[in-house]
Amino acid sequence: MSKPEPVEGLAFLRGRLPSARAGPLLRLLAAAGRFVGRYVAGLRWSVEGAEHLPNGGGYILACALHRNWIDAPLLVGIMPLEPRVWYIGSGPAAFRARWSEWLLRLIGGILPVYRGGTDVEVHVDAARAVLDGGAIFGIFPEGSRRGDPFAPEPFRRGVGLIGLRTGAPIVPVVLAGTAELYRGRRIAFRVLPRTSALELAGIETAPEPGTPGELVAAKAATAALQSLMAPHVLALARACDDPPSAPRRWRSLTNLVL
Repeated sequence: MSKPEPVEGLAFLRGRLPSARAGPLLRLLAAAGRFVGRYVAGLRWSVEGAEHLPNGGGYILACALHRNWIDAPLLVGIMPLEPRVWYIGSGPAAFRARWSEWLLRLIGGILPVYRGGTDVEVHVDAARAVLDGGAIFGIFPEGSRRGDPFAPEPFRRGVGLIGLRTGAPIVPVVLAGTAELYRGRRIAFRVLPRTSALELAGIETAPEPGTPGELVAAKAATAALQSLMAPHVLALARACDDPPSAPRRWRSLTNLVL
């Protein structure tokens, strides 16, 4: 018997639409996560540039670096719970166990993607539904958790393409310090001023969808976004990097949910 096709994007929600509201379970889990992270695991996180976050939703949150399972939950924890963030994320990484898929179906917040899955239109439609619903569309442009803890891996052009298709503002968020987790680990966030795919690509009008011109513009916008964020990644990574002599207790936190 052949394996069923992976369910991507909005189809994962089984007819529901992504809501900007944070339900009681999400609020409870977010509060518990902040308490455990800060007071049990001793994680020390700082946030710069929170004033750059728009009042309300309808924008793309582009975050790098992405080096650990904790990155998306941390972003949920440092931001206002409403309007909530919906991430485009790897289905295989998120659904390693049945309980994780069950929980994510229950609380929402993920729109899965699979390598070799359906075409990009599915993810553009998912992003548009999130944005039209007043929520925040979250994306890690590197597309995986592998890479240097001091520099971003090449961004995939999806963020540029979705930015062009939806016309939504892009808010870059720089994250450093999560490649290795241990008790007392310093983690830093920096929110940069909003931009847009058109501004990043240096054009005034989005090309026609599906044309070679659109792919060129998407690649240009994505590359410009990476160039914008890379110096901030390096600065934050150096600022929160502990010396080799620092104690590293509870290093199992790095792979806690893997």
